Amino acid sequence: MTILELREKRAKMWESAKNFLETHRNQNGTLSVEDDATYSRMEEEIAGLGKEIARMERAEALDSEMNRPISKPITEKPEKVQVDTKTGRASEAYKKAFWKNTRSKHDMTPEMKNSLNEGLDGEGGYLVPDEFETRLVTGLNENTVIRSKAHVITTSSGLHKIPVVASHGSASWIDEEGAYTESDETFGQVQLDAHKVGTIIKVSEELLNDSAFDLEGYIASEFTRRIGDKEEEAFLVGNGTGKPTGILNATGGGQVGVTTAGPTSITADELIDLFYSLKAPYRKNAVWILNDSTVKAIRKLKDSTGNYLLQPALKDGEVSTILGRPYFTSAYAPEIAAGAKTIIFGDLSYYWIGDRQGISFKRLNELFAGNGQVGFLASKRLDAKTILPEAIKVLQQHA
Repeated sequence: MTILELREKRAKMWESAKNFLETHRNQNGTLSVEDDATYSRMEEEIAGLGKEIARMERAEALDSEMNRPISKPITEKPEKVQVDTKTGRASEAYKKAFWKNTRSKHDMTPEMKNSLNEGLDGEGGYLVPDEFETRLVTGLNENTVIRSKAHVITTSSGLHKIPVVASHGSASWIDEEGAYTESDETFGQVQLDAHKVGTIIKVSEELLNDSAFDLEGYIASEFTRRIGDKEEEAFLVGNGTGKPTGILNATGGGQVGVTTAGPTSITADELIDLFYSLKAPYRKNAVWILNDSTVKAIRKLKDSTGNYLLQPALKDGEVSTILGRPYFTSAYAPEIAAGAKTIIFGDLSYYWIGDRQGISFKRLNELFAGNGQVGFLASKRLDAKTILPEAIKVLQQHA
């Protein structure tokens, strides 16, 4: 079944689910135990179709990437020599030396050492070639929700200071020949540091010796999955100690816009209150971030006119919305529980991520040799913080 067919099937199932709700509510406006169980199964089928659609989209994107040509066709005369005008980690010589050293445990030739000196990271490893670093960062953007919506900058050093406006000045009415009232902007500063996140990627010696094995693709896939997961977790719930400060952190995170009346429930009015707790200038670019389980809990909620607050995407290319703004799910958003911050609504361009330039790899020849494997230490440095808390509002469950 194609993605389009699955989308159409999900849309029909959603219409059926809505009709079921309308026709099976009793005089108190609730469902019987049996009908509630039936509706829950319908919800699970809709959610399952959504996950299958997402899986197929990821597979389609991966197929497209894997089918790209791995070399350029010869378009010029054989006798014409191509001159590599790029330098440092962007040069072809660095790229060849890096991957040759990655695949082989033999001593490096003087030419390889000279080339790789451009990317020595000071910890016994080497920074990846520029082109491959771009591929890894692009993969992180595709694999994480927060990074894809946040404002991302690249820094050459580990420390970056961002000036922000803490409070705005204002105008005032003045009597004839009266004095002007001073009212200046108050500026603050947010500092992005460089926290290190890393993983060990193990590859069998047989695969390394197999020239047909796509080592670059495998490392890119594992790096973006593992590092992306840790990043996403920190961007949401990180405490700022040895890791980024998350949007949901009590200090330095988004502002609490609404506290629910119940510890384990959310009402339609509370979602609407959260929507309007965010100032209008931020709402035009705002998105919702929440857990899959929270989406399930609010599917039945309606506004005062009887319209469902949550509207799933019905056509290819559309996004699902809550109160007209797109929503995205993350496994690291907290589930509904007493005191938990369960829903984010805001303009995530005011959440800044600072990537320190240079992703490092180091080959480990001996550590896993007994298992016939070679390890690679892969790491990067970054930090992230909310630079304007009022631009991101949070719904917190009652304690």
